[in-house]
Amino acid sequence: MSDCTPPDADSLNAIKALVGDKGWKPAAAAPGYFEDPRGRFAGRGCLVVSPDTTSEVAAIVRICSGARIGIVPISGRTGVVAGQLSIDSDHALVLSLERMNRIRSVSADDSVMVAEAGCILENVHAEAQRHGLQFPLSMASKGSCCIGGNLATNAGGIQVVRHGNARDLCLGIEAVLPNGEILNELSPLRKNNTGYDLRNLLIGCEGTLGIITAATLVLKPIDPETATAYCAIPSPGAALRLFRHLRMELGETLSALELMSGFGLDLVLSHFPALGRPFDGRHDWYLLVEAAGPEGIGARLEDALGNALERDLLANAVLARSEAQRKTLWELRENTPEANRLSGAICSSDTSVPVSRVEEFIHRTVQSVANVHPGLRINSYGHVGDGNIHHNVFPPEGHGKAQFVSNHPGIIEDVRMAINDATHACGGSISAEHGIGRLKVKDLEIYAGKARLDAIRRIKAALDPHNIMNPGALID
Repeated sequence: MSDCTPPDADSLNAIKALVGDKGWKPAAAAPGYFEDPRGRFAGRGCLVVSPDTTSEVAAIVRICSGARIGIVPISGRTGVVAGQLSIDSDHALVLSLERMNRIRSVSADDSVMVAEAGCILENVHAEAQRHGLQFPLSMASKGSCCIGGNLATNAGGIQVVRHGNARDLCLGIEAVLPNGEILNELSPLRKNNTGYDLRNLLIGCEGTLGIITAATLVLKPIDPETATAYCAIPSPGAALRLFRHLRMELGETLSALELMSGFGLDLVLSHFPALGRPFDGRHDWYLLVEAAGPEGIGARLEDALGNALERDLLANAVLARSEAQRKTLWELRENTPEANRLSGAICSSDTSVPVSRVEEFIHRTVQSVANVHPGLRINSYGHVGDGNIHHNVFPPEGHGKAQFVSNHPGIIEDVRMAINDATHACGGSISAEHGIGRLKVKDLEIYAGKARLDAIRRIKAALDPHNIMNPGALID
């Protein structure tokens, strides 16, 4: 993390007075704000503040700007690349948006909702449904992640193939800039060509250019019918061939395609046996498919899968016949990260490649990781429709995580870089949906082009000349 100025007592006292007794905690009394979800390290800081309004956020930023105090913004605390944690300085102020959790408005005519940054994603879903609409951004952490973090990292999730990333589902932004000014651009405009797109500059910036306090979110009609199927396939390449076939038959109703390996399914069932195996036999690869649209989409998906079976595009398929069955099929996928953790993964990746190169990427990664240590095991899975494949790497069979890592110093970093190199060789990105944070800053310097890095640094210097906005995240 870039060095922050040690905070002076007068500035901290002014911030405490601003937010009141309910709006601040000493860092020592708030350990939950400094925890990494994967338990790898602990964050640090001088004070935790929880403003209640955008004007309070702006006032805090003005104080910090004048005193050169670094600010680390957080919302749901679910980030996995330390974007929300100061890991090497006690001087930063942790600014939590948890109290800014109001739904300000819903407009059915504009098909939008204005939600504050601290709104939990699942609560946004519920409010949209209350109005007969949906907000289609969804992921396994929906019960705890917040809109501010979703936008700060341009989160993806399970429906990118149809609805896009968080950026594609946001029409307007309210944010506090590094000088304490409030950028108020919440108008639900779908056409606005008045210069630089500041909304999309702030989305994905990980809090390094400003603090998002509210957003105008795109709402869509609820599909009358949703159909879900679990397919057995011989290879990742077969998943792409099945994807092309289903896209031709189902068009834009195809909303999710989640690739799972046989090894990955075995891991999930070893920790969640009540879910049960979808098929009698074991297969090397699986594809979870979902389509949503008008009444009859279930029959169309069944016909499309039948045609795929006749063309040898899949080995078997099971179609959910009830909401309970659909939920169980999704739990096989959504419990994968937890199964990886419980099984002792030493490395978890988040990279993306062109969809056409997914199979090559998986093969390259397997070989590259084997070159690091031939006994390592890999669970490859993810959003095959957008090229975002996660690799979780485990010690050899019979070896515990702690002892194996202790016996092989540097192996985690070697594995991580092997995956990055395979990603780069396939024309991919070292961060697909989790961001750069503090853990991938050096990676960005290695794999991003000089022009890109220079532009990022110049934008940062222009908007945040005192480097108070999430210093150490994204770039040094």
